[in-house]
Amino acid sequence: MEEWYSGLLPYPILLPIQILILTFQVKVCMDFTRGYGFFVVQRRAMGRFVLWFSYIYFASMLMRYIITMALYPDKRWFGETIPIFFHFVLAGYLFALGHFHSKR
Repeated sequence: MEEWYSGLLPYPILLPIQILILTFQVKVCMDFTRGYGFFVVQRRAMGRFVLWFSYIYFASMLMRYIITMALYPDKRWFGETIPIFFHFVLAGYLFALGHFHSKR
């Protein structure tokens, strides 16, 4: 269980945030599945913002991983880093969404 929980946020705060993120993702996926809804209408400004946010998010998680590996060499390469890899997945999700909205 320790491998899944980084301890950066107390769990009573983390759980509602995770539920909000999953709810957002379900809404986005449902809009795309149905072919209509807020997230299917292309918004270039929003797309550029989400795209840049995904770059910054990914880069910050990459730095977090590098710093974790430098400070805790015993955790190399996959020890207690599962949360970081899930953040990479979220950054990829945001990249795909931003790319959709930023293209013509």
